[in-house]
Amino acid sequence: MSAGLRVEERADRLVVTLDRPEKRNAIDADLIAALHEVCAELEARPRMLLLTGGTDGIFAGGADIGQLRERGRLDALAAINLAAFARIRALPMPTVAAIDGPALGGGAELAYACDLRVCTQRAVFGQPEVRLGILAGAGATHRLPALVGEARAKELLFTGRRVDAAEALRIGLVNSVVATPEALLPAAHELIDEMAKGSALALRLTKLAVDAPPAAHPQLDLVSQAVLFEDEEKRQRMTDFLERRRGR
Repeated sequence: MSAGLRVEERADRLVVTLDRPEKRNAIDADLIAALHEVCAELEARPRMLLLTGGTDGIFAGGADIGQLRERGRLDALAAINLAAFARIRALPMPTVAAIDGPALGGGAELAYACDLRVCTQRAVFGQPEVRLGILAGAGATHRLPALVGEARAKELLFTGRRVDAAEALRIGLVNSVVATPEALLPAAHELIDEMAKGSALALRLTKLAVDAPPAAHPQLDLVSQAVLFEDEEKRQRMTDFLERRRGR
């Protein structure tokens, strides 16, 4: 794997840690390339993803401003960060971001690209792009409204105001807040463990249905359910359920 990431493989998940501490995990071209490698791995062999900056008080401080300053219009049109984050969003299986400390600019957009978010009490989210003369162009303009509502998203995008962990939980930006950094990764793994109790195919098709555009419903739901109704694991799980109920 390229520099900037640490990757741990488990049977049902990939644990990916941003690892540029000297740059506050700033997202540069090398890190984007490494994230594409992770996506390729999870597309070829679908598993859940736990994405974190570790528990040292920083998730990702945003894009590498030194690189960003030198980019021109053709770089913007190349969708350098946007393409990688969209690929993470479209991964077949659920993804969880575990956030300790600041997730700012592109770092926040990386967290939004995941399906679920768990954070510590010292987590901070923000989109300072307008103050740097650009916009939040790697997903925040459409993912943030979906998470927190249009009016709140516009306020955060227009002002660059930072959101602490308590507010992030209150407005639906994160799913849970843990009391200490030491509790962050266990909580994220526990969430993945709960999802792993379900059928992998049912999880995959549920994610596909939830992320589909409104026009795809209800047809996508019907086809997905038809596939699952013919799956042998569905029969076995329902048989086990009925036998447990009879046993009680």
